Amino acid sequence: MLERLLANWAPAAPSGSVSSGSSSESAPVQAKAGLHIDVVDPYPAGAGHVWQPGQSRLYLMNTQSFYPTLIPEDPQLAAPVAGTTFDRWRVRQQQDPLPGLTEEELAELAVLGSDDFPSRALYGRYLRSTLEELLALVPDGVTVDFHETSATAVRPSPDGTFDVELAGGGTLAADSVVLALGHLDSRLSPEQRQLQAAAAQFGLRYFPPAVPADVDWSTIPAREPVLVRGMGLNFFDVMGQLTEGRGGKFVDAGDALEYLPSGQEPLIIAASRRGTPYRSKATLESYYPASVTLRYCTGAALRRFAAAGIVPAFDHDLWPLLHRDALWAYYSTLVRSEPAAVQDPARFLKELDEALHPHAHTTAKWEEIVRAVIEGHVRPDSRLDLLSLAAPLAGQPFGSRAELDAAVVDYLLDDARRSALGEDDPLKMTIGALHHGRAVLKSVVADGGITDESWVAGLRGWFESFVEGLASGPPALRAEQLAALARAGVVSFVGPDPKFGLDRKAGFFTAASPWVKDAAAKARTMVEALAPANRVSVNESPLLEQLLADGLVRPRTMMTVEGTPVQASGLDVSPHPYRPVAANGEVAKRVFVLGLQLSATQWGTAIAAEAVQQAGPVYASGQRTLRDADEIARAILKP
Repeated sequence: MLERLLANWAPAAPSGSVSSGSSSESAPVQAKAGLHIDVVDPYPAGAGHVWQPGQSRLYLMNTQSFYPTLIPEDPQLAAPVAGTTFDRWRVRQQQDPLPGLTEEELAELAVLGSDDFPSRALYGRYLRSTLEELLALVPDGVTVDFHETSATAVRPSPDGTFDVELAGGGTLAADSVVLALGHLDSRLSPEQRQLQAAAAQFGLRYFPPAVPADVDWSTIPAREPVLVRGMGLNFFDVMGQLTEGRGGKFVDAGDALEYLPSGQEPLIIAASRRGTPYRSKATLESYYPASVTLRYCTGAALRRFAAAGIVPAFDHDLWPLLHRDALWAYYSTLVRSEPAAVQDPARFLKELDEALHPHAHTTAKWEEIVRAVIEGHVRPDSRLDLLSLAAPLAGQPFGSRAELDAAVVDYLLDDARRSALGEDDPLKMTIGALHHGRAVLKSVVADGGITDESWVAGLRGWFESFVEGLASGPPALRAEQLAALARAGVVSFVGPDPKFGLDRKAGFFTAASPWVKDAAAKARTMVEALAPANRVSVNESPLLEQLLADGLVRPRTMMTVEGTPVQASGLDVSPHPYRPVAANGEVAKRVFVLGLQLSATQWGTAIAAEAVQQAGPVYASGQRTLRDADEIARAILKP
């Protein structure tokens, strides 16, 4: 937001003249004679809360170096004042490092490649470095003040301005306010509150959802069981702190990793609904697999709905197109990499292409025709079961947790092997098609692009968790490490669909899977490996609570297919730029919303923007947050 304000700033020209090019969309806005910006954040500006440079280097980003950027690369936007993408910054630091870089930062940079996963700490250093570059080039007429505190209230003044109240006292006067609040703490669910209360009553340890770098992991005892709920990205943060973070080491043992314990590890008992962690990312040279091109779920195809005056439904209109792309990605890759699995490959692909073509088929009919084509050509053990990809243990009974552990290890090693195959693995290319499709869908579903009913029941109801478990996973190294930890006896698993409880008589948290015959796992420590819920209605931000209580903002309400109103996760806003809708339906003209609190209007709000890749598609959703910031900046600066 700061970068876009500076990039769009143009002081008023003498005698009311207009600077050349001011009619261009990308030209700076003809603004007032002076601009003052107050930046309010309780954490050091730049890196903020999540990306603090001093945190453990075991916390990795979920994207490779070539992915993120703070600086837009869209020629339709005003040219940046300073800064560059993370990857270009990385190369610059390797060639001519900043004098303030620490030894740890220099050591990481020395071996960090474009397709490696950086630490969050190093990304935080990039954020701080970018801020420093911006402040060194603040244009004439602009001043910036930083307030390392929280804003506790925003109240309209009679003259049309706003009073921004700060924690600890003091008030700022502002003509415009941008709510770029990011990750907020949230209230616990009723079940979590019960577990927390039970921990206090029985002398147990309960760690609620939190930013991992905020947690003191040293308080978890060594050599005792710890129950960890959730096997998404936060799980790997917990895993790293309780193993490598305590002196253990992973060593190469030929064809697999081996873990050498330090003796200070707890016994990690991992539980999640799927019973397995997210699938690991494929090894690729770009963010999207180059061998996968969407044929059905394309921007042009989806724009036809709008051209026909149709608001599409996710399950009925959008998913069938992406489903076709996923099937084609799998079987075309299978023919290329494992031709022996297919009888008469050329004929098979021709028949499959015809069956997938969305012409006169009904939704049910095309799936039946495709199934018949596949059964006529593909070996049974090589056929795709798409929906089971994210739940590989579904429906499998296990006689013991030891039997389950062995199955999870096999799954992890197979998943890592497939990641290493990259473009040659049919399953990973299926996931690649879903990843492509997600980028297309982000633009289509935004701003009321699909029906409320399908947003609630389809997009957020099942597809979001399905695709995140496949396409938002960790580096493949994490799967190999988890397998090594399980073989070393440091990690075990509960199984799918676990039920959590409390043995009040013995004083233990418990977790058991209906698919595993063994007795429930028990532990005196329980960790919620989850981020705080991103829902404005349960946040613990004094500022947002005040705005909601005063009716200056409201959560968005959506209608289910049954006609029942449900409160969505984000604020109700009016685009574009995004302004909050008040409780009485009025739109605040000089208040703006950017980022995570737009989660009921946008799907998949980003941590940053996607840098433009040298090869492959460029999706409009890739730099959406930066375009949002640019729209807000231009609205603020407009005379």
